[in-house]
Amino acid sequence: MTKKELRKKYKELRKSLSTEDIEDLSMAIANQILKLPIWDKKNFHVFLPIEHQKEVDTQYILHVLHGKDKNVILSQSNFEDLSMKHFLLDDQITIKTNHWGIPEPINGIPIADELIDVVFVPLLAYDLKGHRVGYGKGFYDRFLSKCRKDVITIGLSFYAPEIQIDDASEWDVQLHYIVSPNEITKIVN
Repeated sequence: MTKKELRKKYKELRKSLSTEDIEDLSMAIANQILKLPIWDKKNFHVFLPIEHQKEVDTQYILHVLHGKDKNVILSQSNFEDLSMKHFLLDDQITIKTNHWGIPEPINGIPIADELIDVVFVPLLAYDLKGHRVGYGKGFYDRFLSKCRKDVITIGLSFYAPEIQIDDASEWDVQLHYIVSPNEITKIVN
């Protein structure tokens, strides 16, 4: 299937999820990430979910990261140039939902892309080669291309992988792992 077809399919699948489904599936995903070989890292980038898109609720992952004394980094999206700025999550940060429904920091300590060790990536669909389908603006592909080569990328999904995304391109940044409620898919490139 193409990215456009997959976007439509997975947006429809998510519409059927209840609030309780999202909570249960998100908690299962957070439990799965405990099995990943990432806990020697310090700086973790986490997205905050867009509620109306029924994304994975990352509050459970935030609890895990805080419990393990990790630095949590959040992003602010710039829709004019499709870039992202990153800020350390601390007691002084203010989170506000923007015009598109994205909760994001409006202040805080800036963090450079190259300081990030692990990135939890939102997605609608993914394939067995680590290609992902997002909402189509390319925010994460641009961001990940600026990170260090050894950054660990982890997609979070409620669903199993597709065999292949037919129109994946060379510009798409491949993921290293995808975590779903029932399994971890490691991508071997």
